[in-house]
Amino acid sequence: MRGIFLYLGVVTAVLLTGARTGCADVPQTIRIGVLNDMSGPYSDNAGEGSVVAAHMAADQFIAAHPGVKVEILSGDHQNKADVGSAIAREWIDVAHVDAIADVPNSAVGLAVSDVTRGTHAALLASSAATSDLTGKYCSPNTVQWTYDTWAVSHALSEKLVADGARSWFFIATNNALGQSMVRDATASLDKIGGKVAGTAYTPINSSDYSSILLQAATSNARVVAFATAGGDTVSLIKQTAEFGMRQPGKSFAAMLATSNDVLAAGLPAAQGVILVLPFYAGLDDASRAWSEAFGARDHGRTPTAFQAGVYSSVRAYLDAVAAAGSTDGATVVRQLKRQRIHDDVFGDVVVRPDGRATHAMYVFRVKSPSDSKGPNDILEKIGALSGDQAFRPVDQGGCPLLSQMR
Repeated sequence: MRGIFLYLGVVTAVLLTGARTGCADVPQTIRIGVLNDMSGPYSDNAGEGSVVAAHMAADQFIAAHPGVKVEILSGDHQNKADVGSAIAREWIDVAHVDAIADVPNSAVGLAVSDVTRGTHAALLASSAATSDLTGKYCSPNTVQWTYDTWAVSHALSEKLVADGARSWFFIATNNALGQSMVRDATASLDKIGGKVAGTAYTPINSSDYSSILLQAATSNARVVAFATAGGDTVSLIKQTAEFGMRQPGKSFAAMLATSNDVLAAGLPAAQGVILVLPFYAGLDDASRAWSEAFGARDHGRTPTAFQAGVYSSVRAYLDAVAAAGSTDGATVVRQLKRQRIHDDVFGDVVVRPDGRATHAMYVFRVKSPSDSKGPNDILEKIGALSGDQAFRPVDQGGCPLLSQMR
């Protein structure tokens, strides 16, 4: 029953109606639930901003289909798989939600993917990072949008090992996210001649990393990689700076950091940190324009890659519903895998047979305070990968859907 009360307590919805013109094949009502962390360590990167992003996608769709009603609901999974699963079941069985979006926290993402499998609902896992979502646990109802642990690990290891930084020490949250990141990064390092000097796991939402940072320092690793996200990454960035660990010849990689994490840590502490993102508000003119539109609706805030992923995935999902003339989850996901997708956030996007959405990924270095001109000018692009380069080859993830298609 707990999930039911959570759902009732945090729902926000918008009903958009108008004259029905030219929408004969589009379902009259489409319901999308944005499920994420509204109050914990990932709330700044997702939270209410992801709901704003979903509304932006819905508004654009309504402009093209004025007779269609789109409802956006939101729920707080509290970073607990059982809570997320309960909300998802309630949304699907009682509220008749057609798609669930966002879902930062890999353990929750895997649990919700299992809930949606075989139902009428689709999962747009735009913020769940584990590559297992489109690997051994792939589902005909699930697409994974923004990034994953394989893509981030691959991009960072390729860049830093090429620059001569071969030995790595991982600081990872002891959950599905941290374990997936360490696994995928270790496999990537093994292939290109890197090595793991050590790994230390820590609970989510920790506050004191002093003992782990001592291990990292004494390992003599050239790269200290944070296999963490949200508030955990912010704390690690601050504490490595406070403890004087930023020495010449060492690199610090925040594997799932966002621009918002950099701002939260502050440029004096974050300068020089390396990260990988598919989206950054200051990347180009299109990104800046979309970010300004987002800020106008979200109290002037700068959008994160999580929130951009919600916008991009929801917008593509709605277009697929219109093209398929159905809100059935597996049917819409099949349509997503067939259609051409392009937006001002991620550019060209291709959804593969395993449900992985591929697009460009970028390697950034955090600027120094003297080089930054403002909150949308904090990252320097130092590398770029196409969608084909950035994401795990489709035949290497172990997705059982591929064998079913042969």
